Amino acid sequence: MGISVINAQRDIILEAVRNTARGEWKVLVIDEATKKLIDNVVKEDDILNENITNIERIEDRRPMNKDMDAVYLLSPLPHIVDCLMADFQRKRYRRSHLVWTASLEPPERRRIDSSQMAKEQIGEFKILSVDFFPRESHLITFRDPWSFPVLFHPACNHLVRGHMHDLTKKIVSICISLGEHPIIRYYRPRNPSHGASILSTHLAGFVQDELDLYAKYHEDFPQPSNRPRGALFITDRSMDLYSPLIHEFTYQAMAHDLLPIKEGDKVLYKTVIKQGEPDEEEKDMEIGEKDKIWVENRHRHMKDTIEKLMEDFQKFINENPHFTNTSADANSLNAIKDMLAGLPQFQELKEAYSLHLSIAQECMNIFQKHKLPDLAPIEQTLATGLDEDHRKPKNLADDLVRLLDDESVVSADRLRLIILYILYRDGLLQGDTNKLLAHARLLPRDAEVIQNLELLGARVQKPIKDNKLPPQPLFMKKQTPPTAAEEYALSRFEPSLKLMLECHVNGTLDQTVFPFTKPQLGAPPEGASGLDNQSQASLRSAKPTWARGRLSSIEPRQRVIVFMAGGATYAEARSCYEISKSSSRDVVLATSHMVTPSLFIRQIGDLSIDKRRLDIPAERPKPRAPQHLFEPEPTPKPPVAAKTASSLPKPPVPPTVAMAPTALNPSRAASNGGPPKKGKKRHFFSHKD
Repeated sequence: MGISVINAQRDIILEAVRNTARGEWKVLVIDEATKKLIDNVVKEDDILNENITNIERIEDRRPMNKDMDAVYLLSPLPHIVDCLMADFQRKRYRRSHLVWTASLEPPERRRIDSSQMAKEQIGEFKILSVDFFPRESHLITFRDPWSFPVLFHPACNHLVRGHMHDLTKKIVSICISLGEHPIIRYYRPRNPSHGASILSTHLAGFVQDELDLYAKYHEDFPQPSNRPRGALFITDRSMDLYSPLIHEFTYQAMAHDLLPIKEGDKVLYKTVIKQGEPDEEEKDMEIGEKDKIWVENRHRHMKDTIEKLMEDFQKFINENPHFTNTSADANSLNAIKDMLAGLPQFQELKEAYSLHLSIAQECMNIFQKHKLPDLAPIEQTLATGLDEDHRKPKNLADDLVRLLDDESVVSADRLRLIILYILYRDGLLQGDTNKLLAHARLLPRDAEVIQNLELLGARVQKPIKDNKLPPQPLFMKKQTPPTAAEEYALSRFEPSLKLMLECHVNGTLDQTVFPFTKPQLGAPPEGASGLDNQSQASLRSAKPTWARGRLSSIEPRQRVIVFMAGGATYAEARSCYEISKSSSRDVVLATSHMVTPSLFIRQIGDLSIDKRRLDIPAERPKPRAPQHLFEPEPTPKPPVAAKTASSLPKPPVPPTVAMAPTALNPSRAASNGGPPKKGKKRHFFSHKD
């Protein structure tokens, strides 16, 4: 489907390695951070195929290699620059070609530029702008869950400016990598009540300035293209507080919500493989873009996913009966050869099907055990403001209390219900909130979670006499949808991000809530069609309306980048794919980290604890270059001289000497006139003259 940010970053990295010191055999030197970037999108064999003899870590002990060039692919961190300067000091390689994943800060750049030994050794100097982690074809993360407390914790105000600078550089890197100098719009809430309400405004301004500065010094940016000019939306988590709390029933979102899936450099789920066989084992299985079953099904409703998995697995078994039928013909050598040849890939496929059937089954077990069929309709009503019949709900408080009293509903889901109800009501009297907490039998720290929602713009508590008008919804409610099956009625809620993108496509996005960073002189009036909104296109390349339908499938697609500060949900990621599929756009979601309901509630609760307990990386001691890089190279030991015969130790006396007086025939010895004469002594290893 259109663009893939994984392939885009992979091509940039490989092209840089290929075209640096072109035609020469070279060493690739990386650091800890760039290793993670490379491992995320490139196979090691692909790099070694680009005339790379070996890959070394700049922080590690390495041998001197003065007969070969080195390509340094480094992150622009101060301690990495220290490591690099230590290499220059030793003249470790013949020539050094520097490739940076992002632009250097001015002090580090000046340090390199002013060094005479650096000038003598540097061959090439490049900046790639790849300092981000593509996770899916249309999803990018920065792997930075600490971004949320830095942006929203009241005690982290002194960290915000530096963090915004880091976010700006990463967002600009995405735009540069995709070849886009986009029109920028940002989220500006109508009636803000929280300090972080200006977050998106400031970040959008920083990104605009940084992009303009880059374009000023790079006349070839962006490259000429007949693609409509891209769009960048800067939003933050406060735009939609419902999406991180709703139970989602599409495969990916449901699995991440209900199951203990590990998030790290890889996404892993522990399951049992080869179940029932002698070599049964528990194994961490990776879930990602290489898993075709996952990619094909992750955005499907769970009901459809299970049906598709069972259908495909049965087809696989029918096509490969030797995996289940032990009486298969193994008498033919050709048949055995074919089975052995196909076994490795089939075994991997069989494990993949087992993994996803296991995930789906476990999700459905929790779905029933935690009473999610009863919980979900109320969640959907609270989030949409309408019941399943698309009418204003009745007796909602009674239904809520009934679920809070139900012991089958776990405490985490009870807290989610209460928060959703408070958001729906735009705040409650403190006494009413306390009653709900008592019904739910929640702990005092759960009350803190509710109170901390105010830091994201939610109204939690209202006075007895409340004259405030109900807040205007961010987007107008859609018309009554067609009657859907019961299971799909549990998925009526649509994230604000999706509604924003739909308005962008239709040209109806409110400019007061989503203003431009720069006035758009040729911008269409609100309400204009999506076709009119494809600005900046050349009139010479415009096609007549009769040709649009026939050529729409091959026309260049506008690229839309959405950045969600403070973390994004899997429902929002899915929305980007859905809009990409339904419109002539390629929508890419970028965010600091992916948010699940449990993580979101935990991070909201952390906003009231001492920030020192959060172990925020920005407040940790700065990493330093390893000391061994600055120690003198050990003096090579002189070669060991070969020992001469005279210097060797004397060997033990051979037993023949002691045996000399002994005669096997005494009479013969006597006839010789007594004992034998002593001969001249010779060294055991000496030769006769």
